[in-house]
Amino acid sequence: MNERNRKLVVIVDDEPDILDLVSINLQKSGYHSEKCEDAESLLKLLETRHPDLIILDLMLPDMDGFEICKYLKNHAELAEIPVIMLTARGEETDRILGLEFGADDYVVKPFSPRELMARVKAVLRRHRKTADTEKDVLSFGNLLRINFQKYEVLVENNKIELTSTEFRILQLLTRKPGWVYSRNQILDFLWGNEKIVLDRTVDVHMRNLREKLGNAAGLIKNVRGVGYKLDGKK
Repeated sequence: MNERNRKLVVIVDDEPDILDLVSINLQKSGYHSEKCEDAESLLKLLETRHPDLIILDLMLPDMDGFEICKYLKNHAELAEIPVIMLTARGEETDRILGLEFGADDYVVKPFSPRELMARVKAVLRRHRKTADTEKDVLSFGNLLRINFQKYEVLVENNKIELTSTEFRILQLLTRKPGWVYSRNQILDFLWGNEKIVLDRTVDVHMRNLREKLGNAAGLIKNVRGVGYKLDGKK
């Protein structure tokens, strides 16, 4: 593989053994890797480099992993970076919370390095497919404008900040305006075969998305008992 085409994956964990194990397996799988032992190191790295993926522990010495994920997903220049949470916190509530904060996957320690590499590959593939299949810009009059390459959403020419999950839901709905997507279809698009997510999670994300869209919220319709669609008319 051409060195310039190798994806950069950053691992954030305060356990040196985990950092070394994941880094070695990433390099064996054809990725570049960088190691950060705390949130401060990650944020400093992000000032000069934007990785293709972040593998993030929840229990760090200086900042909770949920807060890091929230920070990333609420900054437009960082929000497109996919995140896999890698943590010993395996309760269902933690897993759901991680995904609701915008994580693209959630892996519980102890873990299989081989499975983790498969998940890394799957997450990168999903993001690549999304980028390859979207038009650069989609507009609904002056009401809503979405720039898929810049990860930017404007409502009446005012920029709004969406989490990664909210943005991807909007991407899905705009693929076929008027088409009704069931909650299961939305879940499959967001997290593939990850079945820990509940149907109500979609409703939570959709409520948050519509609140942020403000005057453009009416473009998203709830089809009772079925799912959601994006209608070109408010």
